[in-house]
Amino acid sequence: MTVAVDWVAVSSITTAGATLVLAVATFASVRSANRSARVAERSLLAGLRPLLVQSRPDDPPQKVGFQDDKWFRIEGGHGAAEVGDGAVYLAIALRNVGSAIAVLHGWALVEEGTMGAPDHPPVEHFRRLTRDLYIGPGEAGFWQGAFRDSAEPGFADARRAIEERERLIIDVLYGDHELGQRSITRFSLIPRDNGAWFATVGRHWNVDRPDPR
Repeated sequence: MTVAVDWVAVSSITTAGATLVLAVATFASVRSANRSARVAERSLLAGLRPLLVQSRPDDPPQKVGFQDDKWFRIEGGHGAAEVGDGAVYLAIALRNVGSAIAVLHGWALVEEGTMGAPDHPPVEHFRRLTRDLYIGPGEAGFWQGAFRDSAEPGFADARRAIEERERLIIDVLYGDHELGQRSITRFSLIPRDNGAWFATVGRHWNVDRPDPR
């Protein structure tokens, strides 16, 4: 008995199978390429990532000036906190231990007792700096901020903490020189018996990417 073969159907099935194999191979290739691109992007961004901590004790002093001609000389690992005529002045000597230029964006005074809190204030609540501050990779620099309106939130708390020699907690918002990869670092200013303020780091948060923990 002779069986008739429908070569047209066989050809169609073969073509469909080959097309399916090609589609699977293309999908796998595209997925692999996308994965490689994401890895390359993460590696590139890691090379453009700043990280701020307090400066080292042996770092050179930082000269910090405010717009009303108020000046501080801050030793390595320290900060400044002072109540003036109608203003509260704050500053911290910093070091960028990351691999890219740090561009400082803003800051927020945090309530006492929250040094190790798991959350930070909303980014929109941060006070914007009045001038651009940059710290190169591996370099020392500083952050500065001031309260100038006694009616604004934070003025009374900062003044009381300084006058009563209590710990001050400050969150600093910064990013890379492309204005991305924003991070928040929590600093603490601890009063010393000699009138100085010792600076320490409590926590780091990522704003534009997953947190480091």
